[in-house]
Amino acid sequence: MSNGQLDIRFPKGGAVFIIIAVLAVIFFSKSTITIDSGKAGVLYKTFAGGVVTDEPALGEGFHFIAPWNKVVIYEVRQQELLEKMKVLSSNGLDIVLELSAWYQPDVDQLGLLHQKKGQNYLDRVIKPSIRSAARSVVGRYTPEQIYSSERDAIQDEIFVETKIILDEQFVQLNEVLVRDVTLPPTIKMAIENKLKQEQEFLEYEFTIQKAEKEAERQKIEAEGKASANKILNASLTSNILKEKGIQATVELAKSSNSKVVIIGSGKDGMPLILGDN
Repeated sequence: MSNGQLDIRFPKGGAVFIIIAVLAVIFFSKSTITIDSGKAGVLYKTFAGGVVTDEPALGEGFHFIAPWNKVVIYEVRQQELLEKMKVLSSNGLDIVLELSAWYQPDVDQLGLLHQKKGQNYLDRVIKPSIRSAARSVVGRYTPEQIYSSERDAIQDEIFVETKIILDEQFVQLNEVLVRDVTLPPTIKMAIENKLKQEQEFLEYEFTIQKAEKEAERQKIEAEGKASANKILNASLTSNILKEKGIQATVELAKSSNSKVVIIGSGKDGMPLILGDN
């Protein structure tokens, strides 16, 4: 120390050590990367051919890489695209279609996806593909079919046609859903009125069929009763009736109730029964 100043001196070789330590920290930070959950990395080798396409993508976790190389991170979980578009029906009317598509990159071909399509593959590949497929499919149907009975079929066809395109573009399509169909107001009203009339007609037909079935049931029931009565009347001869009358008389005679039984005084010689009343 001299003249009140602090004299700081590094040990011999100290400056070199600090420089080496700083360089080591920089080298280490440039040589490591951590990939989060649901993501994968495409390795770019600066001095060895660029994008690596013949090796699997880097998965989740910690990785060492050469400091002069780069890693491009991709989301590989399922993602959703909401798309609203105007398409034409088979008779040339404007239809507004709202679709939802579930997709994700093909992890096994992530290097090719990055090399040929890039990180903006949603706008470059998926949106044009689903729009093309939707226009192609909807153009085969009338507004009435789209609005009512054929929506599920349209949804399936859009999925199939879009998937055929995307399978060649290193993208995996999982599902396509038709969320809403908007028709011109006049067309929608005409279809709704027609559907209402058809429903009313079906209800009217059901009422008539129900009445016809009830009438048939009553007819069958009446015929059955008439047939049963006819058989019963044919089987009830006078001798059988007399025998039944005698059996009833015997049973009444056993009763404790007071009565007077006059044998042979009734119609056809049947017993006449006189009670207290």
